Amino acid sequence: MEFRELECFIVLSEELHFARTAERLYLSPGRVSQLMRSLEHRIGGRLFDRSSRRVRLTRLGERFLADLRPAYDGMAGAVSRARAAAREVTGVIRVGFLATPTDVVTGSVEAFERRNPGCRVELVEIPLADPFSRLRAGQVDIAFTLLPVDEPDLATGEALNNVSHRLGVSVRHPLANRPGISVEELASIALIGLDGPAPRAWQERIAPTATPSGRVIPQAGKVATTQEGLTQVALNRGGMLFCTPSADQHNRPDISFVPVAGLPASIFGLAWVKAGETAAIRAFNEAAVGQVALEALVA
Repeated sequence: MEFRELECFIVLSEELHFARTAERLYLSPGRVSQLMRSLEHRIGGRLFDRSSRRVRLTRLGERFLADLRPAYDGMAGAVSRARAAAREVTGVIRVGFLATPTDVVTGSVEAFERRNPGCRVELVEIPLADPFSRLRAGQVDIAFTLLPVDEPDLATGEALNNVSHRLGVSVRHPLANRPGISVEELASIALIGLDGPAPRAWQERIAPTATPSGRVIPQAGKVATTQEGLTQVALNRGGMLFCTPSADQHNRPDISFVPVAGLPASIFGLAWVKAGETAAIRAFNEAAVGQVALEALVA
């Protein structure tokens, strides 16, 4: 027996009017009649007496309503409670971040927890060379990442920032004291790449292999994490590209961060597995977008 038929019977028994029943259920009066005929056929008797002027329950309809009502109310209550639970943002949400929790990350976390005091954020570092495996494995629920993301199983939110790049080099490197370089000058320094399962487009974003004019950019060693990369840079074994906020976070005396002109902007946002989207994930993305918009207004 279909739940829609039972629901229609309950509402019609309350309204005793086909048009009003149809309006409450967002159906046509014809569809209400069809559902009731189907239910009566299943039961084997008439549940309503219909005339041009009135609709009333038969004796069989009254008995069926008395027996059905408690079970129907229980089912309707269960559905209502389940819907409410699905909208609740409680418990723990695990948020991945790359290398360093910049102001965008910490500001988003604080905004989310203010909006949702019943839910706590756990921050989990995501390896630079493996940006999506922990999402797919369910080890994090949502992760800060570089946009765009061309992964069919992942959804992404809006851009949270749009910033320039800096080249990290040892203070002993010839470029260390320059006020800035052009993207074409990257052909004069070996860049540290990634050693991991990151998609090709991601690896090219972190360590491009050619300048916009086609000049080859030499490749240095490969690393799995930002800290490994910083160590190689400090040892003067190559250069490494960073977005400006990350460079500011990693300021240290043995590394110089030189602005690079001509590279596409570094765009930061959030990603999550489409099939695993929850109310908490949606709420965290909304809080992050709202916090960035608020900071832009204040600035």
